[in-house]
Amino acid sequence: MAIRHGISFFFFLLLLLPIALAEIRTMQVKSDARSIIPFDEFGFTHTGVLELNVSSISLLDPSPDLDLSQLGFFLSTLDAWVHVLRQLQDLDITCALQSDLVKLVYTFDKLHPPTNPSGVVNARSSSFSAAYKVSDPGQYTLVFANCLPGLKVSMSVNSAMYNLDPRSPDKRIYLSAGSAVLPFIYFVLFLVYVGLGALWLAILLRKRTAVYRIHYFMLAVVMLKALNLVAEAEDKSCIERTGTAHGWDVLFYIFSFLKGISLFTLIVLIGTGWSFLKPFLQDREKKVLMVVIPLQIVANIAQVVIDESGPFASDWLTWKQVFLLVDVICCCAVLFPIVWSIKNLREAARSDGKAAVNLMKLTLFRQYYVVVICYIYFTRVVVYALVTITSYRYLWTSVVAGELATLGFYVFTGYRFRPESHNPYFVVNDDEEEAAAEALKLDDEFEL
Repeated sequence: MAIRHGISFFFFLLLLLPIALAEIRTMQVKSDARSIIPFDEFGFTHTGVLELNVSSISLLDPSPDLDLSQLGFFLSTLDAWVHVLRQLQDLDITCALQSDLVKLVYTFDKLHPPTNPSGVVNARSSSFSAAYKVSDPGQYTLVFANCLPGLKVSMSVNSAMYNLDPRSPDKRIYLSAGSAVLPFIYFVLFLVYVGLGALWLAILLRKRTAVYRIHYFMLAVVMLKALNLVAEAEDKSCIERTGTAHGWDVLFYIFSFLKGISLFTLIVLIGTGWSFLKPFLQDREKKVLMVVIPLQIVANIAQVVIDESGPFASDWLTWKQVFLLVDVICCCAVLFPIVWSIKNLREAARSDGKAAVNLMKLTLFRQYYVVVICYIYFTRVVVYALVTITSYRYLWTSVVAGELATLGFYVFTGYRFRPESHNPYFVVNDDEEEAAAEALKLDDEFEL
């Protein structure tokens, strides 16, 4: 029963795993009785290597009668694991380590050294080192299996997964096969956002009389996104070369945190029409910000825990669920101010006599509402679907898709809410006013 629960747990984790960016990791397992403990995931080429160093091995039940062949590490692809599940259900095997579908790395029965010439049994070792060369390319997960129910295991696990560069066999590439191109992609996107920031700054300087505070905030959001991308590019580049981030991960988390908060805040402020339609926020709009900003703090904390601990941690799945829940709540919360603005504009259109002005504003906010929903759906659903269906060698395409969607969202927002010296909302003639009034009458049936 314990094995089956562990298997289900592992299978669920595999479905939720994001693109793996493996590196040299040291992980501490303390008094853990789980039958299956997944560690890092990595995309190996035909030159892939796993180096595994495990020390401080401690078993809660140190009985000499333990079958230590039931404890060990192996590599498995998701497809292979589905078949291993079937073997276990059909009772063809009683432990995943017995399956010929997994790549067996090391079993704990090898911890017993051979007896010496006098026949005295040597003490069991508490550490080992193993190197495994992957001959079959694929996306593998390093897994520890404990097929002895109730046995608690403690150990320190140091793993290094890498591919050797075919052009230079001595060169190690510590990024997964589907992620090795990411440093270049992130750097190119950084240059794109720097260019967008420079263009936006030029527009603000040229149209100073029509610039509102929201436009300066939009510039800050673009620059934070650029800094986030350059930090991520350097982070992945260092991992690719050395296996560690050398502090760039800290900068990445800082800018990711600031970028996330500023982007959601910008969507809320634009949705309320702050500064370019009205110079203040209503109480309910302030409450949305008071909800979104703390939730973004929680989401970023969860993201750090997820990235740094890895799926071997017992609370990894909990943090993953917290992150997904908070992200969904934030995405829903930022839609409310846009809906409120649309309703307010519809009510104003019936009373203030400025039909053409209100129709143009209403059209703009409806477009923004639709674009925000499309952006959220694409980056949260479609990109995840791409991760699950794309070959491990091309997992970078899902990153590109998500970043292009984000870039498109930034460009649309900047274009539609750019500063205008002659605001078209206030330059209308009588014919346009009458046509707009008729359109608003037909528009009464519009519902979000």
